[in-house]
Amino acid sequence: MLGRIVELAEDDRYVSVYRGFLIVREGSVERGRVALDDIGAVIGNAYGLVYSNNALIALAERGVPLVLCGANHRPVAMLWPLENHFQQAGRIQAQANARRPLKKRIWQAVVQRKLQDQSSVLEACGRPYQVLRRLATRVRSGDPENLEAQGARHYWRLLFGESFRRDPDAAGINALLDYGYAVLRACAARGVVAAGLHPSLGVFHRSAENAFQLVDDVMEAYRPIVDAAVYGLVACGQLEVNKYTKRQLARLMYRDWITSDGRTPLVRCIEITALSIARAFCEQTDTIEFPGRSDAEVFRNVIREIGDESDVRVPADVDDSDV
Repeated sequence: MLGRIVELAEDDRYVSVYRGFLIVREGSVERGRVALDDIGAVIGNAYGLVYSNNALIALAERGVPLVLCGANHRPVAMLWPLENHFQQAGRIQAQANARRPLKKRIWQAVVQRKLQDQSSVLEACGRPYQVLRRLATRVRSGDPENLEAQGARHYWRLLFGESFRRDPDAAGINALLDYGYAVLRACAARGVVAAGLHPSLGVFHRSAENAFQLVDDVMEAYRPIVDAAVYGLVACGQLEVNKYTKRQLARLMYRDWITSDGRTPLVRCIEITALSIARAFCEQTDTIEFPGRSDAEVFRNVIREIGDESDVRVPADVDDSDV
């Protein structure tokens, strides 16, 4: 069963557990509860949140990541269990022993997919996309020409206009992107550890300050999906991170994607990618799976669905645990 993404978005809440439920209180008043076994990830995105030790242990025992967000909805930390996979030791050993050429080929596959999907997003938005499509065909092992960065310089100005600049500290479009990426990162983290891999041993991201290097490697290939959703929100005049836009970005993770085996939720696609990376480490193969279809029509549907729902008002009594 696919877990729900639970966001703690209101200030001064106390989070605890009771008889298999995650309980959220304001003072002595219960504001909501969610069955622990139904949770896929928890995002702490408010001030004055207090967590009981039992709540943290219960989440860790179920392999549920707790993402802590700071300014502008950017993730600053993540709580993750020490172990929760029966083949974890062997896979982490293979991951640690992986040779540089194999890591470079894995990164090549990630960058190729990212550039291909970015070009499809641009095509779906009616923007010039040929430059990104050509870059995707030129990516070599390890991306030595840094075509990923070259693509980004074209991509952002084509998608959101000449004046747009990616700035994690800015509001508006940037804040929407950051929130969507925070949700995506939580799902990627769950997929990585569910595959028995260590999130700190990356194939490209190697910052000593980043404890989730492999998570960031995996999520790179899926960022364009968030970009398309944000484009759809902006096209409908939604420029703020609020209850409605957060709901749309969280629901994106459970959207069905067309694959060779039928329709599969995005979170499952991410898990399949992580599992294919685990196989690459253990079997020394560089075949990385990105099961979702990658073409303009797929992203056009994402944008269209966001637009179709833009006039729907969120009920005042909506349960924040669904966000």
